[in-house]
Amino acid sequence: MFKCAAARFRVRQVLSKRRRLDYGASMKNNTFVNHPPAVQVPADNRPLVAPIYQSVKFAFDNSSETMRFLGGDREGFFYSRNANPTLRQLEMTLAHMQGREACLLVGSGVATIAATLLSLCKQGDHVLAFIESYGPTRYIVQHLLAKYGVTHTLLSIEDLAGIERVLRETPTRLVVFESPTNPVTKIADIEHLTAHARRANSLTVMDNTFAGFHNHGGYDVDIFLHSLTKYASGHGDVMGGAIIANEALIAQMRKDVVSMGPTLDPHAAFLIQRGLRTYFLRYERECANALAVSQFLHAHARVKRVLHPGLKSHPQHSLAKRQMKDFGTVVSFELDGGYEEGNRFADALTLFSLTSSVGSTESLVMTPQLLGGQQFTPAQREASMLTRGTVRLSIGLEDAADLIADLGQALDAAFV
Repeated sequence: MFKCAAARFRVRQVLSKRRRLDYGASMKNNTFVNHPPAVQVPADNRPLVAPIYQSVKFAFDNSSETMRFLGGDREGFFYSRNANPTLRQLEMTLAHMQGREACLLVGSGVATIAATLLSLCKQGDHVLAFIESYGPTRYIVQHLLAKYGVTHTLLSIEDLAGIERVLRETPTRLVVFESPTNPVTKIADIEHLTAHARRANSLTVMDNTFAGFHNHGGYDVDIFLHSLTKYASGHGDVMGGAIIANEALIAQMRKDVVSMGPTLDPHAAFLIQRGLRTYFLRYERECANALAVSQFLHAHARVKRVLHPGLKSHPQHSLAKRQMKDFGTVVSFELDGGYEEGNRFADALTLFSLTSSVGSTESLVMTPQLLGGQQFTPAQREASMLTRGTVRLSIGLEDAADLIADLGQALDAAFV
């Protein structure tokens, strides 16, 4: 027997239409803890924050309803690797934000890239990718897909003539790109890429992580990828990834992706959904801070070049202004000097943490050695714009004046 503030009552839980379990004195505790009483929330008494469905398995009342679900004749949930209510809410939220119909959630941003490419490519296919892309993206295209007989071409995202030539001369399954690029914030001409890909019957896959869910949805991109670890979560304490596209394409990919097993955990999905409540506030403030920081660096004598799309000096500022609602939170710049000066600069910073990733509430820095590109040929390295003095900043929510003061003293310390 259980007590309620209003009255005493006996709790019964319906396990199936054939049997009921009476929570009485006859039930032993070791049985009871494995069959706890259900708490039903009245339909007119909804929680303001959806609960976490931290359950791997879901059950129907009988085998007939179970088979109806498995046959696609009714809605519901059965096994969380396939679908989960907490994940479903996040999927619907992200798809709507990006202006598409459906979404698949996975355990990390890199998992979105691997799952998408492995699902959509087969032996003999060709992929067009770009030098400026995220390192793991290049690795998956150049090494993992190559194991299964998928060929590729690697161009600069600025090589518009080369893109046209490849798509005209080589049957291409996927065009995989990002904008702004990581780490030097080059801007892809999305309209050009998607138009030529559509003409060649190629699918476009865009890593939209740096731009965010509120950007680029109006362009004819087939699949958007996001690392939810960054701006969606926003607090650097949870990992996740999203594959966003129209319903037909997600349905085509779903079985492959689910069978690979990278499903996001419900608790992680809950934290990301919570993070989205402040997404626009965070992004707006971080973008404003990033522009102020980039303007400071642009005027500093020890900085050779600043690459932030919000600066008029950025080679593709006009393109970024046309394509994006804002200019992002990442600032890359070329420090006068090389590795030694870059290390001294990073070590002298007090408000910037030396670590990977972007999109956190706190500001982050990556030094020249950590930004990669060592595997590039000299020509590829030149196209990538990575130098021995390239530094990447991810700007957080701190006061812009404090960040600028910290950067100023660190630049002084780097050249003592």
